[in-house]
Amino acid sequence: MKTRVSILTASLLLGIGICGAYAGDQAMPDDATNAMLEDALSAAPASLRDKVTVMDWDHKVLQQGSSNYTCLPTPAGMAGKSPMCMDGPWMEWADAWMNKQPFQAKAIGISYMMAGDQGASNIDPYASKETADNQWVKEGPHLMIITPDKMLLDSLPTDPFNGGPYVMWKGTPYAHIMVPVGGH
Repeated sequence: MKTRVSILTASLLLGIGICGAYAGDQAMPDDATNAMLEDALSAAPASLRDKVTVMDWDHKVLQQGSSNYTCLPTPAGMAGKSPMCMDGPWMEWADAWMNKQPFQAKAIGISYMMAGDQGASNIDPYASKETADNQWVKEGPHLMIITPDKMLLDSLPTDPFNGGPYVMWKGTPYAHIMVPVGGH
């Protein structure tokens, strides 16, 4: 009887330990998840960081937020940092851009890239590397604005080195205003 109680007690303790370890794994994010959270949140201004939803690139929610902003970490395989934090209109924009679909903003949209980016062509939305003629620009901290009225873009320059806001990808469905808030 004493042996039977000892085996039963050991089994219960082992079961509790396994369940506790499993629950701990579910409640505690791993190092990779923490790194993605930190990276994604670096795109948002400090005033939004505790209010945004954070998703990975597989659409897994890493942090549920209360605002209409969603932050994404730097895409896997990309060197350096390029996280972004987008509102609803920008999420629609991103979906259209990724799927090479036409896009027309229905509302003004704002996206933050406060950690800067690793570079993009200023004229070709799908260029993947710098060439002699694609106006490659590595932007420091900035925000981006889309507008339903494309005519508003006509009053802004397209030169990314003019020292102020400029239009990126003008003449494409993905044209938007870049607003640098730090150096290149």
